[in-house]
Amino acid sequence: MPKDFQRSRRIEEQILRLLVDLVRHEVKDPRVGLVTITAVEVSRDLSHAKVYFLPFDSKRPVEEVRTALASAAGFLRIHLKKQLQIRHVPELRFLPDATIDEAARLSALINTAVASDERRAAEAHASSDAATPPDGEPAGGDPTP
Repeated sequence: MPKDFQRSRRIEEQILRLLVDLVRHEVKDPRVGLVTITAVEVSRDLSHAKVYFLPFDSKRPVEEVRTALASAAGFLRIHLKKQLQIRHVPELRFLPDATIDEAARLSALINTAVASDERRAAEAHASSDAATPPDGEPAGGDPTP
């Protein structure tokens, strides 16, 4: 089993490198525009590959870019077949990469939690300062000399 994993990992890396070049230089569909191929995940049997992408143009809908890449999948598979030395090239399925959005969401959650903790600590510090009189003596008792 470990050999299959290493082989699929190597094939993922090769497909990623080749797709980056092919999309940049060979795909002429204007709907694709500037796009980055971020990752490739190949199934264990090497029959399917999930290709994650990020469009640079925020004005262009992600679904339009995905549709354009999906329509170019056959063209891309033909070129992959020529350059890879494998018997069967996996079916390509293009998916938008959500890792950057997810990282931004998690970062915002962390910042909110940190701000909430700092606010609670400041409130606790303020309430402990209010419990002691300003001259430093404990409240509610006679000081013993």
